[in-house]
Amino acid sequence: MSSEFLWYIPNQARPGHRGDDVVEDHNSLQTLVGQAKALEEHGWGGALIGTGWGRPDTFTVATALATQTATFQPLIAVRPGYWRPAHFASAAATLDHLTGGRVLVNIVSGQDNLAAYGDTEGDQAQRYDRTREFLRIVRRLWTEDHVTHHGEHFSVTDATVVPRTVVRGDRRHPRLYFGGASEAAEKVAATDADVQLFWGEPRDGVRERIERLRQLEQKLGREHAPLEFGLRITTLVRDTTEQAWADAEAKVAKMAEGQDPAAHDPRWRAAVGQRRLLDLAARGEVLDDNLYTAPGRFGGGGAGTTWLVGSAEDVAASLRKYQKLGITHFVLSDTPYLPEIRRQGDQLLPLLRD
Repeated sequence: MSSEFLWYIPNQARPGHRGDDVVEDHNSLQTLVGQAKALEEHGWGGALIGTGWGRPDTFTVATALATQTATFQPLIAVRPGYWRPAHFASAAATLDHLTGGRVLVNIVSGQDNLAAYGDTEGDQAQRYDRTREFLRIVRRLWTEDHVTHHGEHFSVTDATVVPRTVVRGDRRHPRLYFGGASEAAEKVAATDADVQLFWGEPRDGVRERIERLRQLEQKLGREHAPLEFGLRITTLVRDTTEQAWADAEAKVAKMAEGQDPAAHDPRWRAAVGQRRLLDLAARGEVLDDNLYTAPGRFGGGGAGTTWLVGSAEDVAASLRKYQKLGITHFVLSDTPYLPEIRRQGDQLLPLLRD
């Protein structure tokens, strides 16, 4: 199976995300389209566009970028509750139709300011039950007519989505990505997602999780094509190994001076996946060959908690080892975003495709 290589576009309300150097008009249409077009020009398949209250609306940003590009695939992060399933299924199918089948979807169930948009949620089990129901309704709406579902969290009656999603070869609808490391989240992934996204764990942890998810697929009676696996990680690439590590250490030192308040947010730190990454520092500052754990101590959370550091050859060698474990989808990034799109597209991607 061929691999997919995506980037990350920072649709942020404030400039300077993860040290990006674009300040003026950082989230203007011109700036973001410039990044999307650079992705096309330098070999990337598209980009993840994150979601969360207090930042630009993800679907609107994705739509704007898709209209200004020819091959760019937006991986649109969405939250059940912010969207209702029929509303989202229709919006995504329409964009998929208009772009000739370029839509990708990332379902997010993590913490957010739910009250700000009138949403509520219960405990972890309830949250993932709702996510499972959302996924199942959306998938049915994309592939069936006259859908009726009356569940615990959502209802639709005699619903048919038009226009339909683009059908091409094995593709029946936009691919559904999903993240989460808790037991409840893994059950959702094993039965109802298309791609399980991992954050930057050492290879032994990724191998263990792939094996567990494969077993869950069998145990829970998965009805879809086999689950695929992806890696969302920061890749710090420089011309030489020495320069890469010097720049990585300098970045971490700068992070330590102005530590992100989110690093101490108990809701953020309580997430199982985030906790797994933060705990890696106890095993050492550098794991495997070049997995740098120090950023997590100073607010480099989420996908930025661990970094692969080195020359293009160093980082490609590490990513190829993840490929051998079964990873076929990669979402990479580093800052400043636009120069790194070009650098890593030109230096790193050819090594991975070879």
